[in-house]
Amino acid sequence: MPSQFAGRPLRRFVVVVIFFAIVTLLWRNPDFTPSFPGRATEMINGYKYAPSRFDWSRIKPRYAVGDIKSPPSGRPKRLPKVQAKFGSDAQNEKTLARKTAIKNKFLKSWEAYKTYAWTKDELMPLSGRGKNTFCGWSAQLVDALDTLWIMGLKDEFRLAVAEVALIDWQSTSQRKINLFETTIRYLGGLLSAYELSEERVLLLKAIELGDALFAAFDTPNRLPVKWLEFERAKNGRQEAETSMSIAVGGTLFLEFTRLSQLTKDPKYYDAAERVKKFFNEYQPKSHIPGLWPRDLNYREKTGTENHRYTMGAGADSFYEYLPKMHALLGGLDPEYEKMTVAALDATRDHLLYRPMTPKDENILLSGVVIFSDDGNARYYAEMHHLTCFAGGMYALAAKLLKRDDYLDVGSRLTGGCVWAYDSFPTNIMPEISEHIPCKDKNGPCEYKAESFPSNSESPLPDGFVRAREPGYKLRPEAIESVFYMWRITGDQKWRDAAWRMWEGIVKATETQLAFASIENVAEQKSEKVDSMETFWLAETLKYFYLIFEDDHVLNLDEWVFNSEAHPFKRPPASLRAFTTSCRLHDVAAKNHYERLNIRHDATPAEIKKSFYKLSKVHHPDANPSDPSASHTFSLLSESYTVLSDPPRRASYDRDVLRLHHQH
Repeated sequence: MPSQFAGRPLRRFVVVVIFFAIVTLLWRNPDFTPSFPGRATEMINGYKYAPSRFDWSRIKPRYAVGDIKSPPSGRPKRLPKVQAKFGSDAQNEKTLARKTAIKNKFLKSWEAYKTYAWTKDELMPLSGRGKNTFCGWSAQLVDALDTLWIMGLKDEFRLAVAEVALIDWQSTSQRKINLFETTIRYLGGLLSAYELSEERVLLLKAIELGDALFAAFDTPNRLPVKWLEFERAKNGRQEAETSMSIAVGGTLFLEFTRLSQLTKDPKYYDAAERVKKFFNEYQPKSHIPGLWPRDLNYREKTGTENHRYTMGAGADSFYEYLPKMHALLGGLDPEYEKMTVAALDATRDHLLYRPMTPKDENILLSGVVIFSDDGNARYYAEMHHLTCFAGGMYALAAKLLKRDDYLDVGSRLTGGCVWAYDSFPTNIMPEISEHIPCKDKNGPCEYKAESFPSNSESPLPDGFVRAREPGYKLRPEAIESVFYMWRITGDQKWRDAAWRMWEGIVKATETQLAFASIENVAEQKSEKVDSMETFWLAETLKYFYLIFEDDHVLNLDEWVFNSEAHPFKRPPASLRAFTTSCRLHDVAAKNHYERLNIRHDATPAEIKKSFYKLSKVHHPDANPSDPSASHTFSLLSESYTVLSDPPRRASYDRDVLRLHHQH
């Protein structure tokens, strides 16, 4: 008997030590969450879903909100039509060939990411490695979800969703997360992919992340911090920033509002609404009434010592969201229309300029105004690639608000970016360049070559003073505005411009594996940089593809894009879009053989015959009143592309069909 109890005192001692260690840890950090090797999982529509280890919704805010404001209720207003009416000639063999070429380059980039950087945040396209730049939550994978869906790559989409369903927002090597980047890439990507596919696991992951980001607003005045530091947030030790850009505070309006609309939980919208209220009150008080300085003091609700006014970094996406919020809320919040008009009028009058060019092109660029402490203003005739979004913003606002003058401004701004692309030997514009402004932005402007510096070592195209940052980072802003101009006007010149830009980008940036940033757009064979940011697949390739896709796909009267090109449904189209999405989901759920209604041992001739028969029935031209027709046709085309290519068919039979059996 004694031998049976000999070890008990030692075991009791160990248990007591462990108990007191846990008590001490909890006393020092009451929000400590133990990390366990496994997480509870459940199957949802064929996907293994694992909730994050930490549930942010259970954190009791230190600065609780008394009166939570809900999104505007009532019947959405019938806003003016945005998108042009396209004829059947908008889709032809040339258009299909170009769309296919763009899709193939997407596939090349995606396959490289799968092979060399799967579940990492980014692919390094020269070294063939992956790196984590956004908390290690598979940023590229989440950012590309909706592009996969739009291009009809449903098998790849399912593969990606299976990984997304396992993301643990608590698991990261970083102690803090960037509110801006996490919102536009992760939250925006999840919401958009959910809206397109209706895969519930995506909404669940969006809610988990939304609850974490909501914690950034737990400050005394309920305005957000730039960096969400986990421990400070859990312990209620946050204060709003004394200097933070308007882009950080304002580029969450769409995402937080849409999350509230989808979940019926108003807390997210309320958080964004408090920022909007601050901005709305400050707008007429700035040095340039109607505009905001790039940085504001969120803690005191005042300005800062930085009196920089720009459409570039730190400001761009906030301005972009003003007319888009008007659309997303169905015109039910008049403040967004008022803020949009005041901002766009002031931008036109104070920031835009006509550059001196050899052919006196009727174009506009967006510059920078900086005020000194004594109130004197200095204008800088710069051009930032980031500001190229503004053409699309003006064009969209022109239609939504019935301002024809805005459409002219949008056309000239977009034309300015196209001019910059066309000017360089690579057919790509630089990150930042400097120009000479004309005295009159609306009148003729004589070109004076002697006004430009002569630099034989690093020659620049005529009309450029200097390329302060001569590289190109695979950015989307210019093609984004070309997309808007094409969809809004239907003018073929925008498609032609897009293809010139496409050919230049592919030639200059393509690598053996994928595509890479380049150091100097003025050099035909510029050195490449081992970087491919996630917006290459999320935005740049998506906008190129949509320019040559059928206009029914993501119609601008039914969808609004966030800053990372993730589309959200607009009211009242949401009801129609819901039924459409259900039908699309039925088609997408089928494998390639089922879509074409053929046997697994079908001959090439049988595959071709079945595709041609189905394509006649489901072509968008044969179904003008069905907004899902173009998507269905895209799915059929995808299936034919795979099954008509023997190597791809063999690979599909071997590798992918097992995925269908698992799901």
